[in-house]
Amino acid sequence: MMRIDALDAALIRLLTDTPQLPVLECARRLGVARGTVTSRLARLHEHGVIEGVVPRIDPRGLGYALTAFCQVEIDQKVGHDRVAEALGGAIPEIVDMYTVTGASDMQLRLVAHDADQLQSVLDRIALVPGVARTASAIALRTHFSGRVLPLVEHAAGS
Repeated sequence: MMRIDALDAALIRLLTDTPQLPVLECARRLGVARGTVTSRLARLHEHGVIEGVVPRIDPRGLGYALTAFCQVEIDQKVGHDRVAEALGGAIPEIVDMYTVTGASDMQLRLVAHDADQLQSVLDRIALVPGVARTASAIALRTHFSGRVLPLVEHAAGS
């Protein structure tokens, strides 16, 4: 676990808002030296706080207007890793996948253009070897997704 401070949090927020901002401009906006930003970024990457600086893709911009969640029960003889690998390789509409505790074994977040395509995605999931049963729910509204900045600021304050 890495402790972060207010400067780390401000740098993370700045790069979240403008991911391709040059280091020199980050330093100028934060009122610190370029070397400070460079060393902070290196430390944040090294400790896994920042995994990379990549564009954030909204599936709705690609026409995937529907979001759904799918609980998957798997055949325990096949195992989670093989099912996860098969699902990830076969179904590009899966945008998040977790092994979970509770009534199901895996939780997926899916996207689709419409209800007909969602049905097709669910049918393809059911055909993956090791998938025993699925249950799904359609999201009616996304209030937020990928929310981490409040967590960053909380970590910086504690």
